[in-house]
Amino acid sequence: MRHLDEYRDRALAQALAEQIRRTVTRPWVLMEVCGGQTHSIVRYGIDRLLPEGVALVHGPGCPVCVTPLELIDRAHAIASRPEVIFTSFGDMLRVPGTRGDLLGLKASGADVRIVYSPLDAVKLARAHPERKVVFFAVGFETTAPANAMAVKLAKQQGLTNFSLLVSHVLVPPSIASILQSANNRVQGFLGPGHVCAVVGFREYEALAARYQVPIAITGFEPVDLLHGVLAVVKMLEAGRAEVENVYARVVSRDGNRSARALLSEVFDVVDRQWRGVGHIPKSGYRLSYEYRAFDAERLFEVGDIAAEESKDCISGQILRGLKRPVDCPMFGKGCTPQRPLGATMVSSEGACAAYFQYGRGLEEPPRPGREAGGAR
Repeated sequence: MRHLDEYRDRALAQALAEQIRRTVTRPWVLMEVCGGQTHSIVRYGIDRLLPEGVALVHGPGCPVCVTPLELIDRAHAIASRPEVIFTSFGDMLRVPGTRGDLLGLKASGADVRIVYSPLDAVKLARAHPERKVVFFAVGFETTAPANAMAVKLAKQQGLTNFSLLVSHVLVPPSIASILQSANNRVQGFLGPGHVCAVVGFREYEALAARYQVPIAITGFEPVDLLHGVLAVVKMLEAGRAEVENVYARVVSRDGNRSARALLSEVFDVVDRQWRGVGHIPKSGYRLSYEYRAFDAERLFEVGDIAAEESKDCISGQILRGLKRPVDCPMFGKGCTPQRPLGATMVSSEGACAAYFQYGRGLEEPPRPGREAGGAR
């Protein structure tokens, strides 16, 4: 535990918070991109360590959160078929669509199975040639290489009964979408270290230059996050718009070149719908032409299924850093982890789920002098 404990060291965290306090001369709004970062911030009270002038707001969160409602309905339609073994990671089973969730479908008799790797789904396809095995491929760039490897392996082995229902989304276009919004107030970003470990951070350098916004690539432990905040605040105070990698023990500028080559082979970049946010150009993956025979949407002809989000949910505003979970009148009342209404509560990594889990409730008033969107 020694190497983990050093990134949770209380004295070091407090020293970093004090350094941030000495650096800040004006108010700044920063956004953490990843739901894992959000949970660490709320769990360890990192936002409460920061000076009044620094507000943290919560970004796109996690790919489970932003998987669109219609794709959940498509998964439901495919999994309902008697010839199908539908496989997924466990966190997708309770995400509600308009017809219920996959866990409920499993309880009613559908063959829905939790797997711990997409390669487990490939093994199922090999073991059950009489069935059609579908894997729900959800994730940011982080999980995409393993899913790409699974479909490549299925092709090499001639497994015509294996397919992917693809819902991969990409982080840089979501950041660009936030920055392009007319009511954006985010001035700096804590970039997702796990994503950059795969794809590197060259795209983030392009974002920083184009939108004149500083980005710190950081990890998920308290000390990592506070190092990231300090780096962004220093750049903002100095008027610099650059990318600083404060997670160098994991991330390099070019990422994992083998993984990037595999992604380029198996996937094409396409427009994607994000739950709670809407349409973002060039923000997702789909299987390339060479692997079209493994595309579950195409094979099961479910591409025309559409759905409509709850009008009571403000998750889109939360995902863009405009509101906090406690600003939603449904938070903790009509919307809970057991009965989620929208994107930021459907996954355990969502901002609303984090606030609920760690007791950031409706009774908590905004801190004086801080806008409604400031995360506290």
